[in-house]
Amino acid sequence: MMLLWRNLLHRKGLSLLTVVSVALTVGLLVFLILVKAGIEEGAAKGYGPFELVVGADGSETQLVLNTFYHVDVPTGNIPYEVFERLAKDPETAAAYAMTTGDNYNGYPIVGIEPAYFPERYGDRKLAAGKLYAASGEVVLGAHAARELGVHVGDTFKGGHGLVDSQHEEEEHEEAAGYEAEGAGHEEAGDAHASFVYKVVGILPMLNTADDRAVFTTVDYAWKVHGAEAERHRDVTAVLVKPKSIGGTQSLKLAYDKLDNVQAVYTSKAVADVVNLVDRGSAMLNVVSILCVLLAAISILLSLVAAAGERRKDAGLLRLIGKPASFIWFTLLGEGLLVTAAGLAAGLVIGHLGSYLGGTAMFEFSGIHVNALTIEEGEGLLAAGTLLVGAAASLGPAYRVYRADPLQLFRS
Repeated sequence: MMLLWRNLLHRKGLSLLTVVSVALTVGLLVFLILVKAGIEEGAAKGYGPFELVVGADGSETQLVLNTFYHVDVPTGNIPYEVFERLAKDPETAAAYAMTTGDNYNGYPIVGIEPAYFPERYGDRKLAAGKLYAASGEVVLGAHAARELGVHVGDTFKGGHGLVDSQHEEEEHEEAAGYEAEGAGHEEAGDAHASFVYKVVGILPMLNTADDRAVFTTVDYAWKVHGAEAERHRDVTAVLVKPKSIGGTQSLKLAYDKLDNVQAVYTSKAVADVVNLVDRGSAMLNVVSILCVLLAAISILLSLVAAAGERRKDAGLLRLIGKPASFIWFTLLGEGLLVTAAGLAAGLVIGHLGSYLGGTAMFEFSGIHVNALTIEEGEGLLAAGTLLVGAAASLGPAYRVYRADPLQLFRS
């Protein structure tokens, strides 16, 4: 082992470049593995038991993403009567109306009955405080509370729109249908300025998009958007837990027939998103393969240079009695040592990069990347990396192994 280290240190520049090449390739692949695992985890538990979601006509994917992942704008609003009818339907095990349309410093404010949380997450204790019970009371997701520095007992005022920007507010007003003309619009603005929220609880870390949302009662949207909204009492979506698979189908067929209403199979819409991501990751896999080839070429060039420099040393070792296999395993060992060093550095880079970028990714997409876990694919990646390093080392090692020792020494 000491001989291998000395040989590598003799060519520190080339060895370092090879290690860096392998490390960056492995780091990229580890990051992709962790992101893919995060997407699959989010898809698996991103919507809980709610196999059906009912909302306004439009994109099915948009409706599901807005309802469960709190991204994109709603497809519109539907009458509260649709929720009441769903809640009474004999095929419905549970139904929860949802209202959206405001934000607090960029985090969406979501109106939904507090019974939603035990229905979806079971008997989980809050990190602090209690669930809301009256209009104006809110609980915050763990991520939102941490980033905003909010604690139980704090108060704040929300802003109109799903993000904290005037341009997006205008776009959301058109999409959500809560805008009013003239004095009605001014009244809604006044309501926003005067409506004060009080934090009564902080949710535990749930590892879903709910971690970056603010939750309150359903009626908040009607109160802060003026008398017009209170008269119509529209909701953004209804989350439905059907009693059976057959019930899911019958509910979808029944509510798809209503004007300006669609019922969406949640799992299908989420699967469509995952398939779209998989197609995008296929392009990244092509880039990854090219990176692997470049890393293999770097290892090959490094060992070719080492074999050329060490021809005389190899001849001397053979003449003093070292077997040809010793020369073979020395060069092969150098290749594996460089590869292993790059592999170890790449694993650290991949996990560290995922940890440092995880918050930004969660903020942007709601995808939770757990950088502190070791995924199954990383074992295959490590084995594959060492195999690539060994394969790249075979050529130079074989050339020296097959050479005549006297000829090597004379050269």
